[in-house]
Amino acid sequence: MIKRTKEGYKVVSEKGRNMGLYKTLKDAKTRLRQIEYFKHKK
Repeated sequence: MIKRTKEGYKVVSEKGRNMGLYKTLKDAKTRLRQIEYFKHKK
């Protein structure tokens, strides 16, 4: 999931782990798509 903060957009896992902070929503969506791809790759 993506959460907006003062610094930018934060990608957060379902358990609450921080997966990165990005300045633009586009960058955050790209990273979230990468995480989902590798999560289901097996």
